Amino acid sequence: MLDTSAIVSSSLPRPASGPPLRLAALPGVYAPTDDSWLLAAALAEEELRGARVLDLCTGSGVLALTAALAGADVTAVDVSRRAALTARLNLRRHRVPGRVLRGDLLDAVTGAFDVIVSNPPYVPATRADVPRRGEARAWDAGTDGRVVIDRICRAAPGRLRPGGVVLLVHSHVAGIERTVDLLRAGGLDAEVTVRRSLAFGPVMRERAAYLRSLGLVAPEDEHEELAVVRAVRPAGSAPASRAGGGRVSSGSGVTAAGSGDAATEDGEIGMAGSVRTP
Repeated sequence: MLDTSAIVSSSLPRPASGPPLRLAALPGVYAPTDDSWLLAAALAEEELRGARVLDLCTGSGVLALTAALAGADVTAVDVSRRAALTARLNLRRHRVPGRVLRGDLLDAVTGAFDVIVSNPPYVPATRADVPRRGEARAWDAGTDGRVVIDRICRAAPGRLRPGGVVLLVHSHVAGIERTVDLLRAGGLDAEVTVRRSLAFGPVMRERAAYLRSLGLVAPEDEHEELAVVRAVRPAGSAPASRAGGGRVSSGSGVTAAGSGDAATEDGEIGMAGSVRTP
């Protein structure tokens, strides 16, 4: 069992009108920042009431919570036990229903969805794979920053209902146009709907010299461009198929779990399954 004594709580503004969200977080779980809120605002513009929504790499669960508060049927997935527990707690404390699973991206779920949303790890790192543990697995994503993004782009089109939407956010350092191209190659109508230039946060500042060595950031530049990519499956396209996306070697703030009880390297844990209002 995880020790929940270290859970911290903070009050954060919603991206839209309404009272602030009160989000709990275990140490090491990615807390919502600019990219989270940028994507949450884009998600809130979709038709969510009654929609089947999948939040990959859920972290604190802020995107799942945004959809659940709008009346969606939500499933949230993360590879991190701490993140899955945090997301579950945040749904419960806001008294909204949802399922939280620990597992590996789209391998964790079955069926097709109306919306697949993700704020995946996207910062280029010196190692080719994703870390197995530690805070860095919430942002490190291989030498090009695309280990997780590419898997989502290849698997998500086959798991959308006709008219369904994929929403992704990431930095320009991970190649925004490549994301658009991959989603289009999967038969979706994809485009960048939001762009925002922001000063580097702590992770990007620490990684700046490495990013400059790759030519991803100009000398002396300390800004990145965040982009939301929206991709729609044409309404007349063929039914969605069961697509995996392969296994990822344990993680990055990415997804998690099978259906029902979640199995881990340590055996079963009791956080997967449904979270329902009392």
